Amino acid sequence: MKIPLKPPSFEELIRKIRGAKGSPERIFEVLKRGGGAMHRGEYIHWDKMRHLEPPEGLSVEEWWLTVKTARQSLYRTLPFTDAHNHPFRFAMADPVLRLLHQVDRDVGGQIQAPEIIVNPQTRDTYLISSLIEEAITSSQLEGAATTRKVAKEMLREGRKPRTRGEQMIFNNYHAMQFIRTITGEKLTPAIVLELQRILTKNTLDDPKAVGRFRREEDDIHVVDTRDSVVLHTPPNASELEKRVDKLCRFANEMDGDTFIHPVVRAIILHFAIGYDHPFVDGNGRTARAVFYWSMLSRGYWLTEYISISRILKGAPSEYARAFLYTETDENDVTYFIIHQLNVILRAIQDLQKYLAKKSTEVHEVEAMIRQSPRLRGLLNHRQIALLGHALRHPGTVYRIEGHRQSHKVTYDTARTDLLKLARLKLLEKQRAGRAFVFLSPPNLAARLRQANTK
Repeated sequence: MKIPLKPPSFEELIRKIRGAKGSPERIFEVLKRGGGAMHRGEYIHWDKMRHLEPPEGLSVEEWWLTVKTARQSLYRTLPFTDAHNHPFRFAMADPVLRLLHQVDRDVGGQIQAPEIIVNPQTRDTYLISSLIEEAITSSQLEGAATTRKVAKEMLREGRKPRTRGEQMIFNNYHAMQFIRTITGEKLTPAIVLELQRILTKNTLDDPKAVGRFRREEDDIHVVDTRDSVVLHTPPNASELEKRVDKLCRFANEMDGDTFIHPVVRAIILHFAIGYDHPFVDGNGRTARAVFYWSMLSRGYWLTEYISISRILKGAPSEYARAFLYTETDENDVTYFIIHQLNVILRAIQDLQKYLAKKSTEVHEVEAMIRQSPRLRGLLNHRQIALLGHALRHPGTVYRIEGHRQSHKVTYDTARTDLLKLARLKLLEKQRAGRAFVFLSPPNLAARLRQANTK
């Protein structure tokens, strides 16, 4: 990946615009032209702006000076510094405000929530699916080489991991469950270490690196594996305890001198852990886990049902570029904030599409059942949801433990659900070793229609 070109400093811009005679008149003329902090509503980086046509009468350097001057009044300094002790900052620019409004509307409010999520009878089914999705894609983003189908079967059935990739996904799933239990607690360095321990258990070449900060002897750099370019060198290991402690105090701050929107705060935590890279491995997964903790702790409950890693996995270079834009433009975290707000909103859109699809499946099955005097009133919402899946995935094997995990019911309840579907000839019961499994028949739709004629 190519590192974005660092913008010229204010000193360089002033010197170039003044020219050889050092006259200040041109500076005043440029600044009087004004201009905003954005270009056509986009918070643009120098690496992109330098290729665009500047406003009439301005050079591209003069244009950049007007943009940076406009941003100065919007900047807010953060309690974090880079490896050279320069502070990070961000701007509450219009794109940030617009995206925050959408996130508040879609992730924090009760009114917009889909009925199948707020319904106590069905929400656990969709929560488990979402936790599994985030566990799989967050791990795949970090190199887990396991297919989605195998990973889902492992998690739903409670099978032990067989490969390193499966172990990463297994760990991530349990980390997401752990987060749900600590949303009422303050973030501490001990919790950050525990998250990393859960996420990296049985996956590192050096088991002693689990649950501890990296040390001086750990030569850690962020490298683009495609061309071996060093993208980022994190702060010295000797600073980590102090830096993580400061990060936790920022995470827990509710009523500081300056208000920071809770979603912006969660995104900044994500960025800070990614920048500090406090561990030998598991930094990205830990950063995203802390983001989830922060969002849930501030009441953004729908965050449980979205997978940001699914979006990041689809465009990993954009994720990396958001970090690099910040580092190359005077520690301006606004680039990363805008990127992550867009990721959240795209994840919400994915959730809405997924729920619409599942709702359609359930309604189709319900329609078939309503037409069947034999089946009407016999099936519960778990059985209907399974049949909706089975209609579109003939040949799928369903196990009692997987059904239990998917719907958070007891083993006996799950067993009763599947045996009843088998008795109704809607699943085929077979023996696998000492246990029973249940297969989705290829002619399930015909069986439902046939049941309607009996």
